[in-house]
Amino acid sequence: MPRLSDRTRLIASATRRGEGRRPVNPPIERASTMLSDDPASMQDATPGPIYGLDGTSAARELRTALADLEGASEAFLVPSGLAAVTVPLLALLRPGDEVVTSDAIYGPTRRFLTRHLAARGIATRFHPADSSTADILALCAERTRVLLIESPSSLTFEIVDMPALTAACRTRGVLTVMDNTWAAGLALRPLEHGVDVSVQAITKYVAGHSDLLMGAVAVQDCEVARAILHTIEDMGWHVSPDDAWLALRGLRTLPLRYNEALKSALLVAEWLQIQPEVERVLFPPLPGSVGHDLWRRDYSGGAALLGVVMKGGDKASAHALMSALDLFGMGYSWGGFESLITHETPQLAHRLYKPDLPGQLLRLHIGLEDPADLIADLENGLEAWRALQDSNLQHPA
Repeated sequence: MPRLSDRTRLIASATRRGEGRRPVNPPIERASTMLSDDPASMQDATPGPIYGLDGTSAARELRTALADLEGASEAFLVPSGLAAVTVPLLALLRPGDEVVTSDAIYGPTRRFLTRHLAARGIATRFHPADSSTADILALCAERTRVLLIESPSSLTFEIVDMPALTAACRTRGVLTVMDNTWAAGLALRPLEHGVDVSVQAITKYVAGHSDLLMGAVAVQDCEVARAILHTIEDMGWHVSPDDAWLALRGLRTLPLRYNEALKSALLVAEWLQIQPEVERVLFPPLPGSVGHDLWRRDYSGGAALLGVVMKGGDKASAHALMSALDLFGMGYSWGGFESLITHETPQLAHRLYKPDLPGQLLRLHIGLEDPADLIADLENGLEAWRALQDSNLQHPA
């Protein structure tokens, strides 16, 4: 029988036979203490978890489904997307080691590198977000232990040649860790391209309803898996059974939500790029956009997350546009059913290599609303932008 598609497999794992009468979804078992029938079996994990930290039915089924999705031998759950990044770094790095990563890395990840790890003798080298493969590899020195990849990068959406980087790193003995939240383990499987550790924020697309925090770490190599498991055990990380159950429920519909949102995002991006107030749209699935050629080669889909570079403007202009919108929530995160907008220009100040943007940077997450309604809402926002720009021209400060 040929391998089933992702959308079929993620549901088929719930309807498998041979386990007797049972609910479609596993029960929620809220438990810390697990009881045994006799003293000899108390340390035997074969019948099930020995203690609540080991994870009960929903968490175990979620781990199995995520490992299958990512093509991994093991998938681990941690309490947040940030923890999914930090746990492998803690597991694989020691004082005196170095990390190489993009200057456009996710802000909290950057903070962990420059604050927590730096204080413990682990250095980080940042490369410009648009660096070539050769330039990135040139930064990998004798002490470099991990190349941390986030592709597309945060806010400005540059894509690196991940297969080329992982192949070169493997020959140099450098481990690769990739934040794959944008592809959700669905549009790209990093482990199939030689990445050692694939992480994602389950908070985003897998959960899909903006109502929980969780991360996942997927690995293939047994030694790397053991190091990550030991770190999770030693740190005492755990996810609640309720959250695991909700994430598992979201996972069943992930392909449908992910692909539908991408269709809408392309419509919105195509409309935005022809608006006179917009300088350019940063969205790899959009022809002509940053990273499009590599996206087309390596990815089978994409997140409905895009950057909008305006022509000029200032903070007041960006806020006027955002305030005029009714359908876009103003909030951080993405991957839920709802559309969101954030003003990201201030975040760029943390970078060592500032991107050359001629105006304000807005980030849009396109949800599952009708794209025609979202476009009409954005037209109202652009009208507010234009009104403030005209007022500034008539009454300069």
